[in-house]
Amino acid sequence: MNRTLWLLLAGLVAALLVPLLLGGSGLWERLRVFPAPLLATMLAMVMLGWWLNGWRLRLLLGQPLGGRHALGIVVATEFAICATPGGAGGPVTLMGLLARQGVPPARGTAIFAVEHLCDLLFFLCALVGVLIFALTQAVNPYLGSLLGISAALLLGGLALLGLLGRYHRQVFRLNGRLITRLGMSRGRQYRWARKVLDFRNALMASFRLPRMVLLAVFALTVVHWLLRYSVLYLTLRGLGSEIAWAWTFLVQILALTAGQLSLLPGGAGSAELASAALLTPLVGAPVSAAAIVIWRFVTYYFYLIVGAPVFLILAGRPFLRALLRTRRA
Repeated sequence: MNRTLWLLLAGLVAALLVPLLLGGSGLWERLRVFPAPLLATMLAMVMLGWWLNGWRLRLLLGQPLGGRHALGIVVATEFAICATPGGAGGPVTLMGLLARQGVPPARGTAIFAVEHLCDLLFFLCALVGVLIFALTQAVNPYLGSLLGISAALLLGGLALLGLLGRYHRQVFRLNGRLITRLGMSRGRQYRWARKVLDFRNALMASFRLPRMVLLAVFALTVVHWLLRYSVLYLTLRGLGSEIAWAWTFLVQILALTAGQLSLLPGGAGSAELASAALLTPLVGAPVSAAAIVIWRFVTYYFYLIVGAPVFLILAGRPFLRALLRTRRA
């Protein structure tokens, strides 16, 4: 069996062990009495977020693409992100599925980049809002440290992206010197250079879309992430815990960042461990354990359950085998 699949299975086992050890014998009782209508509402919120992302994809493409097909591409891409180390399969899946619609790989990569830039812009605006909220509250040192770490991570990422955009020509030249020293043939160097330039041109073409289209893309991004990052807040409310949305937002940012840095598929295991460490001081171990199980089911396991058949229908088994080998690329 492919090593990536073994990593995914090991991560899922670890993800289940963390809340089991944290919650003890009372975990199942809390899960049993959790309101079923609230769980259904949160699953509907996730599906609505998928539909919004499909709409966003259609706006960025600027060409005819059926709503159901766009939704399928989004769900399959989310599955690939959750099933591969560090989410590396996401852009590969998106490019592959868009290529079947006649979209060049460079443009597919540019669309993926624009979507993630919109995501980063949302998180920056959300953190500013959380900071304003914190200034109106008597924030304890623990929550203040969470806010500071979140802001530092996001600003650091945005600064790196800004520097890359400002000095991209120098980065291209440095990359050229490195691959020359590695002994890459001249013809292959030209092919890679052409791909990089195609991506840059496609990215600039995306930024030149009409202003109203770009605003609509960002608005869809905002609504999607507000839905996604409200799941933990609603979960805690359903478990009888009162905590501000802003603090659940910070917990999710840090926990999911830790999951991505672990390079495990979907952050399975590491995201649960980080969220347990962050959430337990706020609501206690028993509630934290139940909240982690429900939150990760809605925002991770549900993506795998629904996304796997959609991925196989749209991409097929050969593409799945290629996706699981992305770690070797």
